[in-house]
Amino acid sequence: MTDKPPLSVIIPVLNEASNIVAALTALASLRSHHAEVIVVDGRSADDTVPLATPLADFVIASPRGRATQMNAGAAVARGDVLLFLHADTRLPPHADRLIIEGLTKSGRAWGRFDVAIDGRHPLLPVVAAAMNARSCLTGIATGDQGMFVARNAFDAVGRFPEIALMEDIELSRRLKRLSPPLCLRTRARTSGRRWESRGALRTILLMWRLRLAYFFGAKPDELARRYDR
Repeated sequence: MTDKPPLSVIIPVLNEASNIVAALTALASLRSHHAEVIVVDGRSADDTVPLATPLADFVIASPRGRATQMNAGAAVARGDVLLFLHADTRLPPHADRLIIEGLTKSGRAWGRFDVAIDGRHPLLPVVAAAMNARSCLTGIATGDQGMFVARNAFDAVGRFPEIALMEDIELSRRLKRLSPPLCLRTRARTSGRRWESRGALRTILLMWRLRLAYFFGAKPDELARRYDR
């Protein structure tokens, strides 16, 4: 491609061979509208890279770490708007138009989608509703919500802080100094595998404790260790 894309979709991955084909196939319509898709691999030990290569515009390697990988993707992205997407999150139809038109009409620098969580646990709709409501009230977005940001705003706040956890929350805090987020009520859909594998209620309580600890100054490395445990 030689024309500048209107949107760059950046997907950090690690050992996503079971999911990456579906994730990238779901973005084919955006690529047909001239968006570019960049996969940033954190040195996977499976077939993520060969599976992703024919389905993305760029597949690049980076040291492991979600913030580090997303910054690496942003460094090669050519679009005026960057969309950071988890491999297990699916965008709503016409996501590119919703983002570009929404930012243009609102005059805002960044935003996110509402989210729905796929899974069988009865608490997952409650979790999604709480995430969306909290995000609207606080102006803080999470990676599950498909964060998007104008390139000049992303550069102005110094990119993602390369910390072990809470990089999306810290980026949101920085971007709020430029503008409130554009909260698109159209829903992205994300996998409930994290909640179901760890236990939905346990994961909810854990994430609230970690966010509260971060608010009161806990170090991201320690929070990441607590999350992994």
